[in-house]
Amino acid sequence: MKNKNRHRTELKIYFFAAFIALVVSFGAIGSYLLVQEKPVTIQQIQGTEGKTVLYTADKEGNLKPLDFTVTVDRVLDAVVNIKSTQSTSRYQGQGEYRQLPDPFKDFFGDMFKDLPQGEGKGSRPQPMYGTGSGVIINEQGYIVTNNHVIANADEIEVTLHDNGTYKASVIGTDPTTDLALIQIKAEGLNPLALVNSDDVQIGEWVLAVGNPFSLTSTVTAGIVSAKGRNININREKFAVESFIQTDAAINPGNSGGALVNLEGHLIGINTAIASRTGTYNGYGFAVPSNIVSKVVEDLLKYGSVQRGMLGVSIRTMDGNLAKEKGVDFTKGVWVENVGEDSGAEKAGIERGDIIIKVDENETLTSPRLQEIIARHRPGDKVMVTVNRDGKEREFEVVLKNANGSTEIIKKEKKEVLNLLGADFENLGKEEAKKLDLDGGVKVTNLYAGKLRKETQMQEGFIITHINGTKVVDIKDVAKALENKEGGIMMEGVYEDRPGKHYYAFGMGS
Repeated sequence: MKNKNRHRTELKIYFFAAFIALVVSFGAIGSYLLVQEKPVTIQQIQGTEGKTVLYTADKEGNLKPLDFTVTVDRVLDAVVNIKSTQSTSRYQGQGEYRQLPDPFKDFFGDMFKDLPQGEGKGSRPQPMYGTGSGVIINEQGYIVTNNHVIANADEIEVTLHDNGTYKASVIGTDPTTDLALIQIKAEGLNPLALVNSDDVQIGEWVLAVGNPFSLTSTVTAGIVSAKGRNININREKFAVESFIQTDAAINPGNSGGALVNLEGHLIGINTAIASRTGTYNGYGFAVPSNIVSKVVEDLLKYGSVQRGMLGVSIRTMDGNLAKEKGVDFTKGVWVENVGEDSGAEKAGIERGDIIIKVDENETLTSPRLQEIIARHRPGDKVMVTVNRDGKEREFEVVLKNANGSTEIIKKEKKEVLNLLGADFENLGKEEAKKLDLDGGVKVTNLYAGKLRKETQMQEGFIITHINGTKVVDIKDVAKALENKEGGIMMEGVYEDRPGKHYYAFGMGS
């Protein structure tokens, strides 16, 4: 009986196992058929849903996504490519190649390319081309760039982000800050707004926008590495260097471009790099927007930059200087010498004072002090706080210009004079008497325009006649040229060259 029951149990187990095997087999066959009936598909999504992983804090401490794309959209249309053309002889003297002017040769010079049109002494003048960047600052077509981008140019061409091209005229230049203002005649421009560069913080995210190596509309990102940097690249007598330093990649061609914050506002004009190779090496430098604003305002209002000066020679205080002078170390700027009859001397500032503030702005370094003073004009009053023998004292200083006066020197700025591409000043009485002249107008600066492009005139030329009419004042020059068409003949002299000199060029269409 037991054997019979066990046999029945084994049969049940056998049939159950067989049934399970059969189900699995049909399942496999069914799956195979199902795959054959429904082909495999790969789903494709148009665009990638990126997730922001970086955040930054605003001034109130609120977190917000770190997104450069919005900033770039605001900025790109305002940054332009600048092409400067210079006509020059390839050889001078005994076959010596003409060198580009220092001190920006390493940064900008290798962007120039010769167009071979014959060689040897006496060859025809050959154009040289340089590229740089600029920033549109208002809808009237005013563009800020570096002075070294357009220096010595005979012609300036501006290319917008949409590839539209325009001829530009020079409104004014300021070599002491390496800034220049040019203008194009165009509509529908998208300018950038300038903000207070004093509010820029070290560690803040910034973007550099420009045209490095002629690669138009290039954007790089980094942070503000330092402020108030002086790298001694500008060799002008009254040079002002108080750069914003950034690790955003800046290369030749970026010069004159924009350094912006994440709101897309202009905080500086990219100007130079610190490099042993002439290309990006980790450090770029921009002129702060506060200096840019002052220079632009002066050029538009007065025709030239009005620079107020304290009248002191200075050094940044540090432990070594304190030891050298035998004083306790104090953060600030050491007054090495005070100029005779300067604003500082008249106010009572003395050699050995340590300037610690100007109008409540701390002056921890010489570049920072220079930057603050450079924002002022002759005749402006500033409150200077000094540390003298361990005690703080305040002095109200009336700033003076380089000539030792508080006078604002306004230049005649008319469109016809901009067309010539020159700065002029009336000949002084003593100088006129020395040259046996009744008067005249001296050409103090030449930049892109008719005189540089169409004549061989040099700076220092004194205009005495235009088309035979006597010239004794800048207004006479403007009057002689306004609404004039056809040939123009300028007659004049140089202080250091004998005889009269004549230069001819055309006006009008």
